[in-house]
Amino acid sequence: MTVEKFAINSKDALTNARTGILNSRNGNIQTPCFLPDATRATVKHLSPTDLDDIGVQIILGNLYHLWLRPGVEVIEHMGGLHSFMNWHKPILTDSGGYQVFSLLHSKGLGKITQEGAYFTSHIDGKKLMLTPESSVSMQYRMGSDVILMLDESAPGTSSESYISQSVERTIAWAKRSKQTYENLNKDHDRFLFGIVQGGVYENQLIKSAQETVAIGFDGYALGGVAVGITADKLHDVMGYSIEHLPVDKPRYLLGAGYPNDIVRAVSLGVDVFDCVVPTRNARHGSLFTQNGKLCLTNAQFTTDPNPIDETCSCYACKNFSRAYIRHLIRVNEALGFRLTTIHNLTYYMWLMKTIRQTIENGTFSVFYKEIIGQYEKT
Repeated sequence: MTVEKFAINSKDALTNARTGILNSRNGNIQTPCFLPDATRATVKHLSPTDLDDIGVQIILGNLYHLWLRPGVEVIEHMGGLHSFMNWHKPILTDSGGYQVFSLLHSKGLGKITQEGAYFTSHIDGKKLMLTPESSVSMQYRMGSDVILMLDESAPGTSSESYISQSVERTIAWAKRSKQTYENLNKDHDRFLFGIVQGGVYENQLIKSAQETVAIGFDGYALGGVAVGITADKLHDVMGYSIEHLPVDKPRYLLGAGYPNDIVRAVSLGVDVFDCVVPTRNARHGSLFTQNGKLCLTNAQFTTDPNPIDETCSCYACKNFSRAYIRHLIRVNEALGFRLTTIHNLTYYMWLMKTIRQTIENGTFSVFYKEIIGQYEKT
């Protein structure tokens, strides 16, 4: 009997929130879920055992950085990313497009053509090219469980005229990505996600969603909508796309990371999230708690004997005071970054677990209001 790659388990009565299971070859993933960024084959300051203990189900690797160092050939020689990292749960890899197009649009280090993107390595100045075919192929060779197609991530300030061209290019690349994936994935044991683009323009988002769905993917990601816009606008922009995506396929919001953004997107029917926010913020002492945000570097915590969050059972909260961890952060001790990262990711795993539980027991709307109240305070 064929196992569905994605199955919906329950739906919220008052919103479009739902719980489900992504059935991956390296383990099942309960959704909604959050992926910590393991950009260079590691989540900064944490080991795979740490991630397992925290309850992380799946991580994200970055093709651009792994391609440049250590190289796809090295990872392939070492048996793939899972073996290389000693991480045996699912891995999602991005296409490398976001980093490449950031170089092109912000620094002019290359050019975009219908064939792909020419760019200059930020490491050694080497001239390189990324195409839909090479992106999918490299992700496949590294052993990714969930592969993202190459899309053009245009700046949020782009005109509608440019976004229209970008959407056309991304749709053409989607077709080439899908063909490459089908040629490689004979066992049908991986996921390939299509990516919807369109900036903030409703007609472009709808066109991109409809034409990407027509090509047919295992799941759909919303690209370029989570950066530089207000929470209310993000809600509207997501809605334009999601309305045109199939209900029975997983939806992935690229780069949305604050708790309020996550619950808003979940209410619209989004299943998968990733962002650097919990890990990056942790290294600056900006922490997430069940009572809202806490800035540990503030002077008021200099002699505070309490844990970061009394309701949290993570290693940092069970063993150390706010005063001690604040001291470590201020003197740039690695242990401080490790403890705050453990805490923030523990909070995010609690957030996603609670979202799933409240959807299942019919109280998601109550929890939604709590998170919005904590993280959208005026």
